[in-house]
Amino acid sequence: MRVNDSTSFSRRHFLKQGAALAIGFSFSGLAVARVLGEITEADATPVAKAKSVDGTRVDAFLVLEGDGTLTLYTGKVNLGTGNTTALAQMAAEELEFPIGRVRVVQGDTAMTVDQGATIGSLSISNAGIQLRQAAATAAAAIREVAARAYRIAPTEVRLENGAAFRGAADKQGTPYHRLLGAHPLALNLDPKAPLKSTGNYKLVGKPVKRDDVRAKVFADFTFMHDVKVDGMVHARVVHPNAYGAQLVSVDDTHAKKVPGFLRTVRVGNLLAAIASDEWAAIQSARALEVTWSSWSGLPEQSKLYDAVRVLPLHDQGKVLERGHASDTISKASQGKTVRATYAWPFQTHGSIGPSCAIGDYRDGKLTVWSATQSPHLTRDQIARMLKMDKGDVRLIYVEGAGCYGRNGHEDAAAEAALLSKAIGRPVRVQWMREDEHGWDPKGPPVISDMVGAVDDEGRIQAWQYTSWVPYRASGSVDVPLLAGELVRASTLADVPDNPGGMEFNMVSPYAIPNVNVVVNRYARSPLRPAWLRGPGRLQHTYANESFMDELAAAAHADPIAFRLRHLSEPRLKAVVEALEKRSGWVRRPSFSTRPGGNIARGRGMACVRYEPNNAYVAAVIEIELDRTTGVIQVGKVTVVHDCGLVVNPDGVRNQVEGEVVQTISRTLFEEVNFSASAVTSVDWLTYRLLKFPELPSQVDVVLLDRPDEPPVGAGEPACAVIPSAIASAVYDAVGIRPRTLPFSPASIRELLKS
Repeated sequence: MRVNDSTSFSRRHFLKQGAALAIGFSFSGLAVARVLGEITEADATPVAKAKSVDGTRVDAFLVLEGDGTLTLYTGKVNLGTGNTTALAQMAAEELEFPIGRVRVVQGDTAMTVDQGATIGSLSISNAGIQLRQAAATAAAAIREVAARAYRIAPTEVRLENGAAFRGAADKQGTPYHRLLGAHPLALNLDPKAPLKSTGNYKLVGKPVKRDDVRAKVFADFTFMHDVKVDGMVHARVVHPNAYGAQLVSVDDTHAKKVPGFLRTVRVGNLLAAIASDEWAAIQSARALEVTWSSWSGLPEQSKLYDAVRVLPLHDQGKVLERGHASDTISKASQGKTVRATYAWPFQTHGSIGPSCAIGDYRDGKLTVWSATQSPHLTRDQIARMLKMDKGDVRLIYVEGAGCYGRNGHEDAAAEAALLSKAIGRPVRVQWMREDEHGWDPKGPPVISDMVGAVDDEGRIQAWQYTSWVPYRASGSVDVPLLAGELVRASTLADVPDNPGGMEFNMVSPYAIPNVNVVVNRYARSPLRPAWLRGPGRLQHTYANESFMDELAAAAHADPIAFRLRHLSEPRLKAVVEALEKRSGWVRRPSFSTRPGGNIARGRGMACVRYEPNNAYVAAVIEIELDRTTGVIQVGKVTVVHDCGLVVNPDGVRNQVEGEVVQTISRTLFEEVNFSASAVTSVDWLTYRLLKFPELPSQVDVVLLDRPDEPPVGAGEPACAVIPSAIASAVYDAVGIRPRTLPFSPASIRELLKS
C-alpha cells in the first residue's frame, strides 16, 4: 500500500536516505515510525523520529533532508481542504524553495507542534504565519552561511530554487543541503525575521494543484479506513438503544458460533464484539443478545423549539447594548416595525464514510491512528480517559471521509484505544452508519427572536436580537468522548455538555443607533452537541441577514441598496458592490414582480464579516420554486470572497464551491429526527442530503485578492451567507418567507397553504 498524497509520505523512505541534514538538528539510525500501510512485525513498537516539537525552534517546523527535500511539519491537518498545499506554498515562498520538493508531515503528536485544532478555516492565518516565520528565519541564516562560504556580504547572496548563489551573475549556485552539510545550523525561530514583500512573490498567489485529487478520483488514495496494523483485530461497538439507557445484561452464546469471533468486551456501558476480521465483527455484534434499561427523556421533536426556550439556563448575557432599542421600537409606527423568529434544527455531520480508528496499546504506551481534526487535543482526552500520561500516547492523523466539526472520529479513536488496552492487541473500530448518524455529536438547535424598526426615510432605527445557544464551557475544552461517558470515566475535570463558539456573529455589521443583543446560554442540550461547520456564525448570520431583508421589505427598498445604506466598513461594502456588479443584480424591492405560472423565480442575497477571522463574503442566489411540489431548485450562485492575501486561488475556489454545495444541502434538507429515546434518522433515507441532480446550475466565485492584508480563513465563511440568501429568494419568488430550517418541500407547501 503506498501513500499518494504529498502531504503524507513514507517516513520509512525518509529515513532510508541515511543521516539527514536538518535546519537545527541531524538524526540517523533511529527506529522507523509506523505509518499507513507500511507496517511489519519488525516495527512492532512505533517510534517517532527524535525531533523537536518546541514551537520556538525552527526545526520544529522545517527539516532539510540529505537528498535536498524539505519536510514541513504542522499540527494542522488536511481534511480534504488542501490547506497543507497552501502551507507548503507559504514556507517555500519565504525559503525560496521549489514546491515540488516539499513534503508535509501533519498531525502526528510525536513529531508536530500543537497548533490547535483544524477549525474555522484558521490554518493559514495561524499555522501559516508560524511556518512562514520559521522559513524566513531559515532563509536569513542560510544567507549568513553562504556569505561566509563565499566571502561576500549577506546582501549579495541570492537565494533561488533551493540554492544559494554568489549574486546575480552566478548561474551555478550551491543547493541548501550541500551548503549546510558543512555548516549545520541550530536556530531559534525569530518572530522578527524579515519577510518577503508581496510584490516579490513567485509562488504565493498562484494556483498550485493538489496531487491528492487524482488519487482520490481513481480510488488510489490511502484513507484511514485503509490502514492496517499487523496483528490487529476488529471490533464492533454495540451502542445503547436509547440515549440514557444502561446495559443490563449481555449473552454472547450465539456470537461464539460466528467464525472468526474472538471475545466480548464490556467496560461499564461500553460493549463490543472482537473478531479476526470486519465481517466477523459485524456478525458477532449482531448475534449478541443485549438487554438495555428503558429511557425516554428527549423532548417531542415537533415541540423542540418550545423545549429549547425552557431549558435550564447557565446564564444570560448582554452581547451589545447601544442606545435605547426597546423604547425606540415601542414608539415606532406599526407598519415600520418587524418581528420575526428564526429556528435552526439539530443537524448531523453526515460523513460519507463512517468514523474509523485504530488503537495499539502495549508496554504502557498507546498509539492511535485517527482522522480527527484535533490530534493533540484528542490525544490529551484519550490520555485523561485512560489515566495515562499524555507523553505515553501518540496520535497519528490519517485523512478520513469528512470532518468539518467534531463528528465521530474522536469517539471511534477513544473506543479503539480503550478496547486495545482491555485486550492487549491492536484494535480497529469502524462505526456502522447507524452509529455515525445515531451517536456522533450534533450541531445544536438555535432560536433567534428579532424585533426592528425603520423610519420614513428607510433607515433602521432600532434592532433587538435575542438568541438561545449552548453555554460555552471554556475556550480550551472539547466535547466529551462518548467512550468516556459510557465507561463513566472523566475525560475533563468538569465535563461540559456543550460546544463553544456559538456566539460569533450575533452582532450584525450594520450601523444602527439603537441595538440590543442578548444571549441565553442553555446549560444542556437534549442531544450530545458539537461544532458543525460554521458554528454560531451560520445560525446568527442566517437570522441577521434574513431580518435585514425583512426590514428592507418594510422600507420598500432594494436589498443591496438597503444594506449599503447601513454599511460603513469599507471591505464589506466593497464585497457587496462587487457582488452587485458580477451577478447582474437589478435594483428593485423584493417580490415586486409577480408573474403567474406554477414555477416561481426569485433572487436573494446576503453578506457577512465572518468572525473571528474577519473574512468578508457576499452571495446572490437565484432559485426556481415549484408551487405544487414545494421543491426549490437552486440555479446560479454568485459569491464574492475577500480573505486578504489569497495564497492558492484554485484552493480557495474549491473550498467556496464545496461550502456552497454543503450549505445548500443543510438549508433545504438536513434535519435530525428523534423519538423520546434516540435518534431515528440513522441512514441516508431518513437523513436527506442534496443529490447530484439538485446541484446549483453554476457557482461563480470572485476572489478579491488583497496582498497587503494578512491571509485569513477561506472556505468556511462562505457557508454563512447561503441560508438567508435562499430564504430571501423564496420570499422574492412567492412573497412568503421561510424562517425555520430545513426548507423542505413539505414545509414550503405548508407555507404556501398558509
